[in-house]
Amino acid sequence: MTTTATTHTAQPGPAPADGPATGTVVSFENVTKSYGTVRAVDGLSLALRPGETVALLGPNGAGKSTTLDLLLGLRPADSGSVRLFGTGPREAVAAGRVGAMLQSGGLMEDVTVAELVRLGCSLHPRPYPVDEVLARAGVDTIADRVVNKLSGGQEQRVRFALATAGRSDLIVLDEPTTGMDVTSRRAFWATMREQAAQGRTVLFATHYLEEADAIADRVLVLGRGRLLADGTAAEIKARAGARKISFDLEGHDPVDEQVLRALPHLTRYERHGATVRLQSRDADATVHAVYALGLYPRNLEVAGLGLEQAFIALTEEAAK
Repeated sequence: MTTTATTHTAQPGPAPADGPATGTVVSFENVTKSYGTVRAVDGLSLALRPGETVALLGPNGAGKSTTLDLLLGLRPADSGSVRLFGTGPREAVAAGRVGAMLQSGGLMEDVTVAELVRLGCSLHPRPYPVDEVLARAGVDTIADRVVNKLSGGQEQRVRFALATAGRSDLIVLDEPTTGMDVTSRRAFWATMREQAAQGRTVLFATHYLEEADAIADRVLVLGRGRLLADGTAAEIKARAGARKISFDLEGHDPVDEQVLRALPHLTRYERHGATVRLQSRDADATVHAVYALGLYPRNLEVAGLGLEQAFIALTEEAAK
């Protein structure tokens, strides 16, 4: 199912006035959800504010999809509270305050792109003009094409069109750029920046960590249904508590691998020929120990972790 702000079962409430939302947009308070013996969401608490662009990260099985399902009212929580704009998720969706683009399910077949988008706009309490929605999603050039003849990237853009068919205050995106080429991805995120600049909140789950690093104001990292980290990309990197060290040992006599692996404070060790790459909780002490071994590393570099390395470090620590 492709969820938009128009797919709902609850009775519609009054549509809010135009303009950005104020106050708390999303609130999870000690939320749990289990499937049999598997705890998919485990005591999750978080809050989203107006105008934020928030990346939701986590390895497979971390609870990202279940969290989005709970947020959209597609599944009920076992315990705890999920609130959107001070109401239940279904009430918020029915009022047109939420647009969503999910991975699961398909699109209506045997209709054209324009017909499907026109239907989405007609059902939204606060619709945009159809031509505007088609152009913003980059599907105006394929508006007359039948939906089941689209490529995977084109289908993603149609899902995006449906998610932004009206003036929703919260836009929820699950792996939104999967299947898109580089040009389409850039255009997509430019549009999302415009939405956030207008005061809308954008929440997206992604496996493209470079997108989270470049786009998100805030990053949430889930692991085993729990919130492992919440902050800016820079804060997440710092929280991982490790730094990258790389150097070359060209010209040295062979160095015992175990001696290098025994360097203090290491969290990761790699060696490719003469090039050594490390991660350390105390880079200064590790580099000092390298010199203490009588080694003179060339091309020595010490840097903070990228978001991907920080993500791996946080999730591996949680798994232990």
